[in-house]
Amino acid sequence: MRRRPVASSVIESVGYDAASRTLEVAFHSGYVYQYLDVPEFDVAGLLRAESKGRFINERIKPRYRVVYVQE
Repeated sequence: MRRRPVASSVIESVGYDAASRTLEVAFHSGYVYQYLDVPEFDVAGLLRAESKGRFINERIKPRYRVVYVQE
């Protein structure tokens, strides 16, 4: 999945596949996670958020199933 860099102290880049509703997040730590069945409005919210790390922790992690992706 193609990701684009974002301005964040925690998150390196974010990608989204609308067909599968999969949000992929690469962290500066090197870990990459895919959050499943995420609607586009939450992806848009993440990209607009002043604190992307806080948005992930408060809005994405508690609501969507996650899979660790090895790169």
